[in-house]
Amino acid sequence: MIIGIPKEIKTHEYRVGMIPASVKEVVSHGHRVYVETNAGTGIGFSDQDYIDAGAQILATASDVFAEAEMIVKVKEPQAVERAMLREGQILFTYLHLAPDPEQTHDLINSKAVCIAYETVTDKNGRLPLLAPMSEVAGRMSIQAGAFALEKSRGGCGMLLGGVPGVEPAKVVIIGGGVVGANAAQMALGLQADVTVIDRNIDVLRQLDAQFNGQLKTVYSTNDSIEKHVLEADLVIGGVLVVGAAAPKLVTAEMIKKMKPGAAIVDVAIDQGGCVETSHATTHSEPTYIVDDVVHYCVANMPGAVARTSAVALNNVTLPYIVNLANKGYKKALQDDKHLLNGLNVYRGQITCESVAESLDLPYVDADSAIA
Repeated sequence: MIIGIPKEIKTHEYRVGMIPASVKEVVSHGHRVYVETNAGTGIGFSDQDYIDAGAQILATASDVFAEAEMIVKVKEPQAVERAMLREGQILFTYLHLAPDPEQTHDLINSKAVCIAYETVTDKNGRLPLLAPMSEVAGRMSIQAGAFALEKSRGGCGMLLGGVPGVEPAKVVIIGGGVVGANAAQMALGLQADVTVIDRNIDVLRQLDAQFNGQLKTVYSTNDSIEKHVLEADLVIGGVLVVGAAAPKLVTAEMIKKMKPGAAIVDVAIDQGGCVETSHATTHSEPTYIVDDVVHYCVANMPGAVARTSAVALNNVTLPYIVNLANKGYKKALQDDKHLLNGLNVYRGQITCESVAESLDLPYVDADSAIA
């Protein structure tokens, strides 16, 4: 199979779909890899590194899209990239379609085979291709929140951990999954006062045990969310409903009542955000202020630590890339129901039920679609 790796074009996105080590592995299976020039230079991988790994370098993204049978990316294809997709071509990347009707319609019209990292599952029902980026985003959320609380950024001027004689900041994390657990780890490490809210009692028990009772766990209700958000100095939104738009758990009315200079980091912004006043921002302009509350809503947070993120992502995507290349997409999908769960758009049809429901579009069962 011919695999294409275009350079990412989203603002301040330096990750790359395949690092040289991944290319070398795929080439050893007899496949060809075309890489757009300078695709990896932002994280220290030169064109020569890719050539040494067995890839061929092409001058433009259009050259890569024209040659490749499968496109491997990191972020969702931008409009100019979607226009280059063709019928039957495999696209393997993060898509986050539920809050993005424009992208969804373009992918439908392309008739490409679009497999989303974020809905691929494993035998335990987890999301193995989302997990490493959730780990990164969860840890980064505390760094970003500490930054947003600085007075020069519009925050209240509070140090997360305080100092002797000065109380620490109150950090409230909504969602106790991978993002929430990693955010809690970092916040506790900085000696903040940490509360995690989740609707799954087992998750709360696990967090309580994991952190030896150092954090507070609260069952999620509308009332508990409002109470703790209004008391918070920093709120981390780490809510995930697989494939679907994130629920708006923090309302605009709550934002109005929050402490002046408090901060929110909405990690769920890729799926539309779990805060009613959130809208996607970039690393160039990461924050904005609504009702004296600083909002950090960067939609590709792990891109800020692109080297770590790209390697972590490749560690989990490589086996799937090899499988798709070795077997072809149809057999690979038929043989692996967990990979099949990643199929979001298939030759003009929506094959992810949560995406179809979110966008009020017709849904076709993935098994039936590829039969």
